[in-house]
Amino acid sequence: MQTSSTGVSRTRQVVAAVIGNALEWYDFIVYGFLASIIARQFFPSEDEFASLLMALATFGVGFFMRPVGGILLGMYSDRKGRKAAMQMIIRLMTVSIALIAFAPNYAAIGMGAPMLIVVARMLQGFATGGEYASATAFLVESAPAHRKGLYGSWQLVGQCLAVFSGAGMVALFTHLLTPEALDSWGWRIPFMIGLLIGPVGLWIRKYMEEPEAFLEARKQAKGASPSLMQVIREHRRAILVSMGLACGATVSFYVVLVNMPTFAHKNLGLPLDQVLLVQMLAVALMTVIIPLSGALSDRLGRRPVLMAFTLAFFVMVYPLYVWVAAAPSIERLLVMQLLLCSAIGGFFGPAPTALAEQFPIEVRSTGVSVAYNVAVMVFGGFAPLIVTWLSKVLATPVAPSFYVLFACLLTLLGTYCMQEAPRAKRSVELNLEVKS
Repeated sequence: MQTSSTGVSRTRQVVAAVIGNALEWYDFIVYGFLASIIARQFFPSEDEFASLLMALATFGVGFFMRPVGGILLGMYSDRKGRKAAMQMIIRLMTVSIALIAFAPNYAAIGMGAPMLIVVARMLQGFATGGEYASATAFLVESAPAHRKGLYGSWQLVGQCLAVFSGAGMVALFTHLLTPEALDSWGWRIPFMIGLLIGPVGLWIRKYMEEPEAFLEARKQAKGASPSLMQVIREHRRAILVSMGLACGATVSFYVVLVNMPTFAHKNLGLPLDQVLLVQMLAVALMTVIIPLSGALSDRLGRRPVLMAFTLAFFVMVYPLYVWVAAAPSIERLLVMQLLLCSAIGGFFGPAPTALAEQFPIEVRSTGVSVAYNVAVMVFGGFAPLIVTWLSKVLATPVAPSFYVLFACLLTLLGTYCMQEAPRAKRSVELNLEVKS
């Protein structure tokens, strides 16, 4: 059987794609978990709530750069190759996390401190914008025809590993250090540990090779690449459908995973270290479910699996928020997170491959970048800020569920309208691969 790339195992191809995604999301997750401390260090204010909102707004600022980075790096990926784009991206990520890890605080350099954080978030937003599409395209194009759903799912396994490790690091140092030490210098340690991933990822990506499917598509296109406006004009429906698909995933990710520790600690009064432990258990379960649901979509198709898990999440989210808010406890939070993360994991499995299959190979990275990053910027980047504001304005701890329900409706619409890759076509591709 012919492999999808010469001289490089598929295992290495998967690792090369996943490791950059893990670094990207590790930094995002650690920032989200430490938002209240970063607020005090870089955005001091007499009003603690206003200070937290500023830190969360800076978390969202990076998302303004995501469409810019996604478009430019997506076009670069389609023209120069997945490998070149993914190497550039991991360099940018390493620089951005170093800026945060070593930035002097407000007491040391005044207004220069929050400006450094903003620059770091924008730089990472730019890099992140190209990472998802380039890595997803790389994974799907490297996969055997009958395992594209499984291979694409590893993209989000990387995100889960980042959430798990990020939560673990923050929980560890929250437990080991006094609040004063954590505020003073301890919060920097998780970011410094994240810096170790960068050189490793760059070394691994140095030895990856382009998928044969991409090289063949480039050969047929004779080196020509459509312009951005041509991609938007010719694939407008695919972009809108993909935005719908990405909406529920990004909102649920940031509300249920990233923002939950801060929300449960601040709004429900639960101990932060115990909340982070709950988060780690829930994410561990989700990490197992993601590749299983990705493999299931290879058998049943993307739409049935996406629809079933999105509906399950939609039905559960509000009653679970009400149940936990009625009598906040770690036990109830654990039950809620395990159930919600199971549904999210079931959706996450097929989602990357479903997005990639909406676009032909020659414009795949550009198309996915535009759709995914606009959806993430509009609906996901400011999700922590929105739910924090909603909780304050509506004076109810179940407010985050309202935003999640809205996003799920858009995802159900996108799933209904998506283009399902014909299973017969996948069977033919499989037969051809076996014969070769």
